[in-house]
Amino acid sequence: MAELKTRNRKRSQWGLVWMRMKRNKMAMTGLFIIVALVVVAIFAPQIAPFGYNEQNLRYRFLSPSGTHWFGTDNLGRDIFSRIIYGSRVSLQIGLISIGIATLVGGLIGSIAGYYGGRLDNGLMRLMDILLAIPGTLLAISIVAALGAGIENLMIAIAIGNIPVEARVIRASVMQVRDQEFIEAARAVGTSDLRIIFKHILPNSLAQIIVQSTLGVASAILTAAGLSFIGLGIQPPAPEWGAMLSEGRGYMLSGHWHMTVFPGLAIMTTLYALNLLGDGLRDALDPKLKQ
Repeated sequence: MAELKTRNRKRSQWGLVWMRMKRNKMAMTGLFIIVALVVVAIFAPQIAPFGYNEQNLRYRFLSPSGTHWFGTDNLGRDIFSRIIYGSRVSLQIGLISIGIATLVGGLIGSIAGYYGGRLDNGLMRLMDILLAIPGTLLAISIVAALGAGIENLMIAIAIGNIPVEARVIRASVMQVRDQEFIEAARAVGTSDLRIIFKHILPNSLAQIIVQSTLGVASAILTAAGLSFIGLGIQPPAPEWGAMLSEGRGYMLSGHWHMTVFPGLAIMTTLYALNLLGDGLRDALDPKLKQ
């Protein structure tokens, strides 16, 4: 019976979060855009009118039209199709790299926040060293050492986001670790590992969700920046930053569509993720609970 009440209470809490989210029109707009982007990424072969690397040199530099909605590039490839397939690459990089950063950073932050003392001090000083290096510069250094490619790019972005995730989760753990229900769990002999994963982290889930959502936006932007300077995804893969880099040399020739549409794709995705992150933060804020 007690377990059933606890489950019902958790469901009602998430129900309240969803109700607050629905009242936030900007957050719901961001959620709608992200869901649409995920659907487009999943069904890219069915939605895209052309293959992302389908070339036809007779149709180079076409302006937007009914056949090619976003025009074509210098190799006659359909830009609309490449942007659709590019959503797969961007979401993959953002979700996987931040997922890795959350797992590793969560483990470091949980251990540091729960045990405190010298262990906390040592781990946080290590995180401070990584935070002292600008994220983009750190990613450039790692990619330059490991080589360009999607796997190395995700590793680089993940390493750059680990300190941020670790600090957020450490702060959440420190807020929870001295509460009465944690003391009760210790009193009945519950292991530290079980306390961390069963009691502390679930109560820190709100901060983790918000930080991860905003982190995905940062990861996509970093990936686009690295691809723009040639250290990220390599051609002919349809990555938005790489498409911007390819199109910048043709802007003065009047082929504005080669840069405008990839840029709009990046901007819209980041805007939607930030709207969603802000909405989640407001909905999950304990101060707003009735």
